[in-house]
Amino acid sequence: MGEAEELTPGRRVQEVQSTENVTVYPRPSSFQWLRRYRWWLQTAIYTLFVLAGQSTGTLLGRLYYDNGGKSNWMATLVQCAGFPVLIPFLFTSNPKKSNAESATKKPSTLILASVYVFLGIFLAADCVMYSIGLQYIPVTTHTLIVATHLGFNALFSYFLNGQKFTPYILNSLVLLTISSSLLVFQKDSGDSNKTSKGKYALGFIFTIAAAACYALILSLTQLAFQKIIKQETLRAILNMSIYQNLVASFIILIALFASGDWKNLNEEMDTFKTGKASYVMNLFFTAVAWQAFTVGSIGLIFKVSSLFAGIISILGLPIAPVLAVIFLHDNMTGLKAIAMVLAMWGFVSYMYQHYLDDLKTKKAKRTQDEISVTERA
Repeated sequence: MGEAEELTPGRRVQEVQSTENVTVYPRPSSFQWLRRYRWWLQTAIYTLFVLAGQSTGTLLGRLYYDNGGKSNWMATLVQCAGFPVLIPFLFTSNPKKSNAESATKKPSTLILASVYVFLGIFLAADCVMYSIGLQYIPVTTHTLIVATHLGFNALFSYFLNGQKFTPYILNSLVLLTISSSLLVFQKDSGDSNKTSKGKYALGFIFTIAAAACYALILSLTQLAFQKIIKQETLRAILNMSIYQNLVASFIILIALFASGDWKNLNEEMDTFKTGKASYVMNLFFTAVAWQAFTVGSIGLIFKVSSLFAGIISILGLPIAPVLAVIFLHDNMTGLKAIAMVLAMWGFVSYMYQHYLDDLKTKKAKRTQDEISVTERA
């Protein structure tokens, strides 16, 4: 008996007999069905990580300040310092490699270290600028400016990653930008008019810079996977998350001690409104939430593109105000509801484009298989 041909999910196999032409349609197994939808399942999981991590991290960060937290360096550090929770997953990830991955030349340790350090420095700068911006400008204005990273992301993706734009993708970009922009018209009860014009301008500039830096990080991460890492494994995603956050945490920790801000942390813990245990739990779960966000973002860059990771991040911006209504008893307004609807519409538009691309790929593959069978006959 000859060696059986390996079947890929959804592939139609045709066997041509010597006496008569017989087309055989093998019955798809449950395993083949799972492999066929594996991409969609993984993308959904990474999307959930981004949305849940971003929304939870934002709400916990707000609770930190509302309950008496004052250290901007500590608020910045917890955005990166949660990477140790990912280390155990390195030992549970599948170490097996496919033939294609085995044939790919592994980059040297020095090159990989350079990539992690380079991206870690950018991540540290982004977190610092994000925190400074949030300190000096209202939350709604900050949210609007952060949403501009989608435009920066589209620009960087076009030049660095060769991103192609279709009508559905452009429609998604416009809808998600409008969705986030609507939040600026929603008056925030926590806004303060006591900020001087100089500090307001400083916060505006730092937030714009943070948005551009985050977009650049997404595109550079995709470029690193394409040109240097070239591995389609969970371990590669975890390594990227852990090492770049390790570098960023080290830089921010140095700044925390150099600024002398660490001297006030004991007093901050003692005066925290909900108690010391609540203070520690707030910082811990904030760190875990942002690590989930980081893993989800890198996973989406790896599975789809940096632009898609940016779109999912923008999708999460209107979600945070809605969760604030549920857990922090904020008021739900019509603008927040409209922002949510537009965000979902934009997300569906982008996913529909991937659905069309998937159908096109399957059709081309099916045609190629039919031509191959015809030539053999």
